[in-house]
Amino acid sequence: MTSINLSSNAVKRIQDLLPSHKSTYFRVYVTGGGCSGFQYGFKFDDSPVGDDDTVNFDGFTILLDSLSYPYLYGSTLDYVEDLSGSRFLVTNPNAKTTCGCGESFTI
Repeated sequence: MTSINLSSNAVKRIQDLLPSHKSTYFRVYVTGGGCSGFQYGFKFDDSPVGDDDTVNFDGFTILLDSLSYPYLYGSTLDYVEDLSGSRFLVTNPNAKTTCGCGESFTI
């Protein structure tokens, strides 16, 4: 098991976004908040920080900071387009509960 897995849709979406960003680093992180306690965040970043875990994919690198790593370990990042819109979606085996939209969770 790797620290984080990406679906083919997520890989394609990040690759599609690369030309409009000056970075090949895509950070996936966890912050406090959301209706269930924690929420996921996604952004392009300039470079890894000293304690980041890096996971290389075709043309880009996923960054996981040391605080988010234990919450995200074994998760799968997907990109979905449905009636609710388009978004990155995390399937997290560590989450005990998630909110209805799937964007926040509890451990």
